[in-house]
Amino acid sequence: MGTLPDPLPVPATGRRTGTWRVTDDGLASRSARARGSGPYASTVPASLSSEAGGPGLALALPGDLAADVADAETALTAFGAHATTRLGADNPALGPMSAVLLRTESASSSQIEDLTVGARQLALAELEESRSANARAVVANVRTMEAALRLASDLDLGAVLSMQAELLTGDPAAGRLREQLVWVGRSGLSPLGAAHIAPEADLVPAAMSDLLAFIAREDLPVLVHAAIAHAQFETIHPFTDGNGRTGRALVHAMLTGKGLLTATTAPVSAGLLTDLTGYTDALTAYRAGDARAIVEQFSRAARYAAATGTRLVDDLAAQLDASREQLEGVRRHALAWRVLPLLVGQPIVNAAHLQRILGVSAMTAQRALAQLTAAGVLREATGRSRHRVWQHSGILGVLDDYAAQVRRQA
Repeated sequence: MGTLPDPLPVPATGRRTGTWRVTDDGLASRSARARGSGPYASTVPASLSSEAGGPGLALALPGDLAADVADAETALTAFGAHATTRLGADNPALGPMSAVLLRTESASSSQIEDLTVGARQLALAELEESRSANARAVVANVRTMEAALRLASDLDLGAVLSMQAELLTGDPAAGRLREQLVWVGRSGLSPLGAAHIAPEADLVPAAMSDLLAFIAREDLPVLVHAAIAHAQFETIHPFTDGNGRTGRALVHAMLTGKGLLTATTAPVSAGLLTDLTGYTDALTAYRAGDARAIVEQFSRAARYAAATGTRLVDDLAAQLDASREQLEGVRRHALAWRVLPLLVGQPIVNAAHLQRILGVSAMTAQRALAQLTAAGVLREATGRSRHRVWQHSGILGVLDDYAAQVRRQA
């Protein structure tokens, strides 16, 4: 039999006991109220920072884990460089490519929360043309990721609140730390039997201050730093809703803010999605005092993101190259050429979208759509005379194929 790998010790969480009573709201039966009432133990998060101003949590990575992390970080860095090289640093498709990778990551992060949506519905939702509630939720997650990247250089409590506010726009609790007990489990009535009962609400502000002090450190490998910060965030569960998606957005803020990825976004959540049981088990192990598993999960997810993200970039760039060939007969100064790279990030467009993004008139936008359609780059997808949209079927196919690959491995 082989020996067990060396752990990565971190302080284990504590427990605070309480008693839960299910109130009679007229919806729960008497037996359900009885089953849901009784003693529970909520989590008391361990401190990661030092009250005395010292370095805080000391981490001694086992040699094999340190090598694994280094390989994963190298893979992510190489992926970022490949995306820039494949397209060119000044290529107008690099920004849209970053956008589509961010949307792919947002969709995968949402799918971890059982919110699944296809590339077409997501693109339609960006145009406010989708009736899919899941698609609208994923677009909100895109906004959360965008806020995370925008605020990456200054990750204070306000930044984290802003991320969650983008996710739950219109919710009275959006952008506010919770004031009630929350838990991870199937019952909405009671924490009894939950997989994780988060800290009591009065502990959350101090726990978040401690976490943000840990995030501010600059002496840890970025991937290790992000993995532990994420596990601590999910342990605290500072919001009434959106903790998982906000916590994964925080990971990307750290990967960007600490310089591991600068030009694009890697689909790390897609990697986590391929082993959800391992991911949730790793969070449990972290709370018990061993961070090795969560660091391993993030290293594995980073390698997956780099490998599959590279193929995704290449496949999307190939679609762009093929579309350029189709446009060869169109004059080089025509607007259609400026529209083309935008289709990578938004493969379904309408005239209003082009007017807004490119600052052109309705007639000019319609002329560009007509040229792209005549060249075979786009096809009109509604068959209607009003509220028409045009899609790039090849790009949508690449994105759906990528999502299907992730689902097959999940």
